[in-house]
Order: sequence, then structure tokens, then C-alpha cells
Amino acid sequence: MTRRAREPAAKHTAPTLIPAERIARSIVVLRGRRVLPDTELAALYGVETRVLVQSVKRNPERFPGDFMFRLSVAEAESLRSQIVISKRRTPSPSRASRCSRVS
Repeated sequence: MTRRAREPAAKHTAPTLIPAERIARSIVVLRGRRVLPDTELAALYGVETRVLVQSVKRNPERFPGDFMFRLSVAEAESLRSQIVISKRRTPSPSRASRCSRVS
């Protein structure tokens, strides 16, 4: 009996460069720091926000301690009034947005 040959691995495409202007437009200042909302960071990586957050939670050793923080309800509302990041009209404390620190 012969072994079944494995399917060839899919070829990886070269990563697409993201224009610096797009990243710069996504950065906001909160708590005196430049941050990137989780929705924006996930979009830049081409993944769903929940996948990004889950990756950070599952691999905390790969990220600095202050990489991600949860916004207060007031901060989330203020951010929503500045830019449109969510279609939710009334944020709940459990659904407040997260932000990632930008160096």
C-alpha cells in the first residue's frame, strides 16, 4: 500500500504594504498616548477584531503589558463622537473598545 501524497502547501504571497497615511489617519490620542483602536488594527491586518483580541489574550507573552487596554465607557463615547468606529448607539461597559499603544 502506498502513502497518499500530501497536497502542496499554498504559495504565500508577498505582504502588501500599507500606506503610512492610512496608519497615521487611524491613530488617536487617548490618555495622553498615541493609540490605534482595535478595530483599526484588525482592519490593517485583515482580520476580525475578535480574532485580534483573542490572539492577544492567548499569547500575552508576545505583547508588552501595556499593548492593549480597555477604554472606559466615557472614553469610548468620546472616541465615537470624534470618529465613527462603531455603529452601536449606546456602548455598554462590557463592550467598550480596546486600544493598542503606538510607539
